Amino acid sequence: QVQLVESGGGLVPAGGSLRLSCAASGSIGSINTMGWYRQAPGKQRDLVATIDRGGSTNYAESVKGRLNISRDNAKNTVYLDMNSLKPEDTAVYYCHAFSQFLVNYWGQGTQVTVSS
Repeated sequence: QVQLVESGGGLVPAGGSLRLSCAASGSIGSINTMGWYRQAPGKQRDLVATIDRGGSTNYAESVKGRLNISRDNAKNTVYLDMNSLKPEDTAVYYCHAFSQFLVNYWGQGTQVTVSS
């Protein structure tokens, strides 16, 4: 089992910045890819960014150049640095981990609200 705990959400004006953190615990050694997804009201949960054990990253087109995902394997933590935020970035952001046993784990979510 893997537990994921997010932190760092909040209210920020358009153009502002936030850093989200996700601390993993439990069967850390089983985790391959970690990432962030987001879900706006009335919409499906969408990929934001992922990072694998080797540090290779993948981003949604809408966030490229503004959001940056990083991973500290020593701290079992993944970060999402969000810059130049837009109102359309408003959503609940979920941390995700995918294990070598093909199991998906999710955090409880953290709200990010960008005011116009």
